[in-house]
Amino acid sequence: MTLPLVVGVDGSDGSLLAVDWAVDEAARHDLPLRLVYASRWERYEAGVPSEGTERPSERVLAEHIVASAAERAAQRCADVKVTADILPDDPVYALLRAGDHAHALVTGSRGRSELTGLLLGSVGTAVAAKAHCPVIVVRGDGTGLAGGHERILLGAGEPGTANEAVRFAFREAEARASVLYAVRAWSCPAHQVGNRLPVAEAVRRREEKASALLDALLGEATAAHPKVRVRSVTAEGPAHRILADRSAAADLVVVGARRRPGHVGLRLGRVAHTLLHRAACPVAVVPQTE
Repeated sequence: MTLPLVVGVDGSDGSLLAVDWAVDEAARHDLPLRLVYASRWERYEAGVPSEGTERPSERVLAEHIVASAAERAAQRCADVKVTADILPDDPVYALLRAGDHAHALVTGSRGRSELTGLLLGSVGTAVAAKAHCPVIVVRGDGTGLAGGHERILLGAGEPGTANEAVRFAFREAEARASVLYAVRAWSCPAHQVGNRLPVAEAVRRREEKASALLDALLGEATAAHPKVRVRSVTAEGPAHRILADRSAAADLVVVGARRRPGHVGLRLGRVAHTLLHRAACPVAVVPQTE
C-alpha cells in the first residue's frame, strides 16, 4: 500500500502554497495526496441552535476550504490522486495521527490569523517536533518553492542519529535530479588551543574530524544512489546559522530530529527550530528514533 502525502489546509495563503508544493512533490514520487482540515468546531458550535437543517457555519467553511484546495490540486496536476478529510479535532493531534499513516506531512508557514492561525507557531512547529514521519514546512521565496536552484541542502548530524534524514535527502535529490550539498558544521573549542595545541593544529584536527564524520554518514546512501551528485562541505561556525544562510540557494533543506521513546514535550533541536523560522526555502524535519 502506497502511503499518501498529507497536507494540512486551512484556507490561508500559506496553506495554499503548501498545497502547490505538495502536489509537485506527490507527482515527483508518484504518491496520492490527502488534504486534511481539522478544527474543533463541534465543541464551540454544539450549544448554538441551528435553524432548520442549516449546517454549522464552521462546517460550511471547512467544506469550502477543502473543495477549493482539491480543485487547486487537480488543476496543478491532474495525474495526482487527491482525497480530502474534514476532522473535528485539534489540528496538531489530527495531523499527528494522519502522519502515522503518511509518507510525510506538509504544512504552510502561516495560518489564517495572526492570533490563532500562526500555523508555524501553533501547528507547524508542534507537528515537526512530535511526528513520527518527515514533516515539511513550506516557506521561502519563489525560486526555492519552484525548485529553481536545483540544489538540496542537508544538515549532516551525527552518524546513527541522522541516517533517516540522509536517506530522505538522497531520495529528494534523485527525484529532482538535483545536486545534494551535505554540510557538516564544526567549531574549535577554546580549551583545545593555546597551551595544549597551536591554533592551526587544533583547527586542522577539528576540520578533519568533521570531514571524516561526514564521509561516514554519507557512505551507505552514496552507494545506494550512485546517480546523485554529492558535494560534501565542512564549515566552521554554528550549524543553525550556516544552514539558514545557505538555504537561500536551496530548494529544500533537510535536517534530522531525535525521537526518544518515553520523552514528552517538544523534541526539536536548535538547528531545526531556527530553520523553521528563518530558512529561505522549505524545511524537511526527518525523525530518527533512538
